[in-house]
Amino acid sequence: MKFVTLNDVLPKARAEGYAVGHFNLNGIPWVKAILSAAEEAKSPVIIASSDRMVDFLGGFKTIADLVSNIGDELEITVPVVMHLDHGQTISRCFAAIDAGYSSVMYDGSHDPIDKNIADTKRVVEHAHKNGVTVEAEIGTVGGNEDGLVSGINYADFNESVRLVEESGVDALAAALGSVHGKYVGEPKLGFKEMEAIAAAIEVPLVLHGASGIPLDQLKKAISKGHAKVNINTEMNMAWIEAVRQSMAQFPDSHEPRQLIEPGEQAISQVVKNKMEEFGSIGKA
Repeated sequence: MKFVTLNDVLPKARAEGYAVGHFNLNGIPWVKAILSAAEEAKSPVIIASSDRMVDFLGGFKTIADLVSNIGDELEITVPVVMHLDHGQTISRCFAAIDAGYSSVMYDGSHDPIDKNIADTKRVVEHAHKNGVTVEAEIGTVGGNEDGLVSGINYADFNESVRLVEESGVDALAAALGSVHGKYVGEPKLGFKEMEAIAAAIEVPLVLHGASGIPLDQLKKAISKGHAKVNINTEMNMAWIEAVRQSMAQFPDSHEPRQLIEPGEQAISQVVKNKMEEFGSIGKA
């Protein structure tokens, strides 16, 4: 299966007012569930590995080959982006590109803006030479995901515009109130800031930490330029609940397939539900 890039799916989504789902993989069941759901929904999809999970999953090449090979086995026909989420260093982004990823996110959000721009630009130069797209981040998304812990820090308008214009990135994750992991209370997204940034830049916005955002706020964020929406926590919660139920139902079983397969089905249902919420069904 040949991967596509963000530029093959996001501009259309932004123009037509829907979003393409980014779903993090955490093992083979996630890969099968995400790809199968996308094919059933006839939706483009972004399947991603968080940088902090890459080594646990066997390395960049293993992940890219696994997703491609499973895609071939499942006869997937919809557009699939293979994306690195929260690339921690320039070298890690380069490694993902060289291993066959079609898109990478360089996360320089914790650095001063000049360093974020300079480092992101280096990633963009290598990526674009290889036909790969790049997502950048500015501001910080709060919460905890895959060991990445941070507080909320809203993206600055002028710095957001600079980062896009000076680095040449293809998508921008501008942190505006979302968090990784579970929300405590109701999210408070910065829609006014969102609208201003979206109007000032030419690339699509990316919404991180979308698991748990109420549907009305999610749809509003999509309408204000978010063409890529990231989901991880909701899939993982559905998976563990389904596995717990199967273990309770079959307490004496030591058959992995019997115990884990319900988790895969639960992931797939979450993905299909999200694609419906994002408006991407039938957009492949």
